[in-house]
This record gives sequence, C-alpha cells and structure tokens, in this order.
Amino acid sequence: MISLQNHFLIAMPSLDDEFFQRSVVYLSEHNDKGAMGLVLNVPLDLNLFDLLQQMKLEPGNLELSERPVLAGGPVHTDRGFVLHTPMAGFHSSLRLTDELMLTSSLDILGTLGTAAAPERYLVALGYASWAAGQLEQELLDNSWLTCEADLALIFDVPLPQRWESAAARLGINVWQLSPEAGHA
Repeated sequence: MISLQNHFLIAMPSLDDEFFQRSVVYLSEHNDKGAMGLVLNVPLDLNLFDLLQQMKLEPGNLELSERPVLAGGPVHTDRGFVLHTPMAGFHSSLRLTDELMLTSSLDILGTLGTAAAPERYLVALGYASWAAGQLEQELLDNSWLTCEADLALIFDVPLPQRWESAAARLGINVWQLSPEAGHA
C-alpha cells in the first residue's frame, strides 16, 4: 500500500456527494487501517472570533472575525482541529511533517490571535475519515485526484479557489474534465 499521508484529495467533478463535491482534503493520516483528513475549502457560517466567544474564551483580536472556521468533514463535527505550522507546547499535537502539525486540544485556541499563536493556522470542526480500503476503492472509482500537499494552498490560496488551484498543480483544468468516468 502506498500512503497518501500529506497529500491532497481533489474531488473529481463527477463526485456528487453533498459534502465532498468540489472539495480539497488534506490527508493527515493514511495507512492500512484507513485514512483521516480535513476538508480545506468549505467554510462554516462561523468565524473564529465568534467560535472563541461561544467557547467562553476571550478572543483578543478583532481580526479573527475575518478568519472562517472550516467544515473539516462530516465526522464528529463537534470536535475542533487546528492545522498549523510547528509549535511545541500544546497538549494534543501530532507532528505531520517538518512543516505541519495538527492540534486538537483546547489550549491552542487561547493563543489564536495573539503573539503566542502558531505563525500560520486554520481551524476546522469535524473531519473526514475512510475505513480500511474505502479510500482506495474511491480512488479506483475515479472519485478523487491526488497530489502532494502544499503549504501555499493550505494557508494562502483563498477558499473559493482551492479546488481549481489544487487541480492546476497537476496541470489540470477541472472544468475540462468529463463528469463521466471510465476504465481502460
């Protein structure tokens, strides 16, 4: 099995799943037991400032009201995840690469919008997951394209442009792809 950890899944135009249609997923884990990732381009009707207020945390920076909270996936939408550049000191952090960490503990939220925050981060509620063999079957069914993850897409590309931008990294214009899939 080839691991797609630290790769993007790019939804094919034919993927008509209500949640994953035109999505880009960052795979934080992929092994023989399954896969887990965060959808990177579906904003919730919630900004980071409001989320922190709802959690009874004091958002110290009004600029957080301009930062969207993402719908990371349809699983455990009550759980939050912060995908961020490396920074030690949080209770539940997992180093994914030399450039990325994933933190699920509340202690990181109090740093957001302050000088103590990671340099770059995004916040998502929920995650996407696949059982053993499920993602591999979806790849065989032509539901997804894959490419190596890229920090610029995660943190710099505006949300509405991430799907097309991810496909462009493969030299593909998604609007020229057929919605029909076939096997030779």
